[in-house]
Amino acid sequence: MSATFTATAAPYRVLPGFRLSLGFTVFYLTLIVLVPLSAVFLKTFTLSWDGFWAAVSSPRVLASYRLTFGAALVAGALNVVFGGIVAWVLVRYDFPGKRLVDALVDLPFALPTAVAGITLTALYSANGWFGRVLEGVLGLKVAFTPLGVVVALTFIGLPFVVRTVQPVLEEAERELEEAAASLGATALQTFGRVVFPAMLPSLLTGFALAFARATGEYGSVIFIAGNMPMVSEITPLFIITKLEQYDYAGATAIAVVMLAASFLMLLSINLLQAWARGEGGKVR
Repeated sequence: MSATFTATAAPYRVLPGFRLSLGFTVFYLTLIVLVPLSAVFLKTFTLSWDGFWAAVSSPRVLASYRLTFGAALVAGALNVVFGGIVAWVLVRYDFPGKRLVDALVDLPFALPTAVAGITLTALYSANGWFGRVLEGVLGLKVAFTPLGVVVALTFIGLPFVVRTVQPVLEEAERELEEAAASLGATALQTFGRVVFPAMLPSLLTGFALAFARATGEYGSVIFIAGNMPMVSEITPLFIITKLEQYDYAGATAIAVVMLAASFLMLLSINLLQAWARGEGGKVR
């Protein structure tokens, strides 16, 4: 008997090997992410505990936390609902001007945040196109209120949800929906049991991206917020104010609280997203 040996060719790699690629990745992330974050913590450590607590727990700062994170959560939730609908329409329907609408979704990415803030303020102020109707007819004031902050954060967060959900809908298997319909499922049942489980991980990802962007947003919010103490002051404004006063340790202390809260929130969302992926893969 003669043994036949088959030579297995090594997989072809366009980029260098694993060790070199991993080393470059770690070096780049350290240079771009870890070093700046470490500098924030090191500067904060120059404060005593009493000084740190005084910087991050004053009534105005606490009010800014509530507004910043609360508005970011509300804006993210709104974008999940309406951004999901926009993505659905762009993928599932053909209509005149579809490419124009698809391009408009990316406008908040390209538009400078200060320009967006000025534009939204002009639209929603008492004499603006929208504000004149909302305030004069409905008695709803948007500009220079927390509601204006939510509007600005919703504006800048919409593309994250749409562009995250859109590829998932494009790759979804229509045959599963047709099979559910052929078995007698209603449109609502088909969406709830077939479509929505497939969309859920991408919706959570879009929400996380929109929330993360909203918590640190400054340019588009600073004009429409009005910056009224205890009412419409956002946390990034306090960081800028501390820097202008050369209180670098106080600025980094507030930044550390923002960083820790955002990290915990994003970690929770990522864990929920992983659970949703697992649930979505199960056969029901």
